[in-house]
Amino acid sequence: MKTTCLIALALVVAAWIPQPTAHAEKPNVLFLIADDLNTALSGFGHKQCKTPNLDRLAQRGVKFENMHCQYPVCGASRASIMSGLYPYSNLTLANDGTLRGSMPEVVTLSQTFRSNGYYAGRVSKIYHMRIPFEIIDGTAESDDPFSWDEAINIQALEQNAPGELTNWSPKDKGSQTFAGVIASGGDSDHADGMAADRAIEMLEQIKDKPFFLAVGFVRPHVPLVAPKKYFDQYNRDEMEAPVVPENDLDDVPGVIRGYKSNSTTYGVTPELHKGLLQAYYASVSYMDAQVGRVLDALEEKGLAENTIVVFTSDHGYLLGHHHKFQKQHLFEEATRVPLIISVPWLKDQHGRGTTKITELVDLYPTLADLADLPAPDAIQGTSLKPLLLDTESPSWMKELAFTISRSGGESIRTADWRFTQWGFGEKGLELYDLKQDPGEFTNLAKDPQYASVVNMLRAQLIAKRDAAGFKQNRNAIIGKQGKGGSKE
Repeated sequence: MKTTCLIALALVVAAWIPQPTAHAEKPNVLFLIADDLNTALSGFGHKQCKTPNLDRLAQRGVKFENMHCQYPVCGASRASIMSGLYPYSNLTLANDGTLRGSMPEVVTLSQTFRSNGYYAGRVSKIYHMRIPFEIIDGTAESDDPFSWDEAINIQALEQNAPGELTNWSPKDKGSQTFAGVIASGGDSDHADGMAADRAIEMLEQIKDKPFFLAVGFVRPHVPLVAPKKYFDQYNRDEMEAPVVPENDLDDVPGVIRGYKSNSTTYGVTPELHKGLLQAYYASVSYMDAQVGRVLDALEEKGLAENTIVVFTSDHGYLLGHHHKFQKQHLFEEATRVPLIISVPWLKDQHGRGTTKITELVDLYPTLADLADLPAPDAIQGTSLKPLLLDTESPSWMKELAFTISRSGGESIRTADWRFTQWGFGEKGLELYDLKQDPGEFTNLAKDPQYASVVNMLRAQLIAKRDAAGFKQNRNAIIGKQGKGGSKE
């Protein structure tokens, strides 16, 4: 009788004590990444672009509002994210090779999960792809097969889709022209809708095993293709172009003054600019809707409470800021990206944002940390978990973000300053006081009053670049940059 009572008591106590949840063992990861997206999200304070599904995700997680990429071009940035290394270490400074060509022994982010009992899958663009050509062909020539158990490519018509085609940048004849398509058909007739369809199918197939599922959305990368209903959300005449001083480029180094500027490359008139912004925002809203479909599927399949969801972009994007367009720049609009991390069981900070300085290279150690997996010793980022627990965490000590670009361009972004040097310092400097000049319009680098600030920030930049791998790989880096740096 006594034994029976003790057993009964033990069962009652066991039922009362909180039991470990499934995430304590193997939480799933859903990694969503957009292409060429700046912070034009309504949840990040944008006045015109509508992104209700990403705003919904932010309410279930934390927004990182001062997040910066390490290279503002697709291939190098994605290689940095997936390797956990700054571009000076991984040497993937151009899009003409694969990740393994630079680092044959690298253990990628998804590979770490894969080697620890996870299914790892990819849908559409995660590593570099030539958009739109590889979407049209249904290929992924620079993919890393070691990263995945299964990889699915998407094939769509892109600018050849039925609909109304307009080029909003008539002067540009290259592959990055601002072509916009008010497309016929529904969401699943175009690339990102197809990617969402396949991601939802994969969730059904893998729902009973731990997974790392990476889903790449190609919008708002040009061509700006979206079904008509997304264009209809925006009144073209009401689109607001960035306000930029007429002489904004007069004080920047000559090596970048004309690079991807409107006058030299694009020829976007004020009227065309409104159409371009409508097309860009329509593409963003179309991509946002596909994110929403995948998030809904996660809920419907009972996976939401044990799945970490990450959303980000590979780099920022200029839309007339500084009289320039697109990527490969080192202004705030090109380096800053949105990042949302939703960890269902870390609820205290849900719906909050942090303005602490963070970098995309931090994502690899963060996900390994949250899943309690051993990360390679070589990775260079810092786990963001302290900020997921407390968005104002005093233990977060990162003081600067480091971004590099073409022609030896290097930039650090601190709480108060942006300092940039070109040609490894030989072709010009930029210094912006972000407290007084958040638009980065007045270059103070040649002002004698700021000589001590320039010297201080240059020393910080050199220390950071050497820690990132410049010193040991100097000859290879100089050689690649001497050939023109990254391709698009």
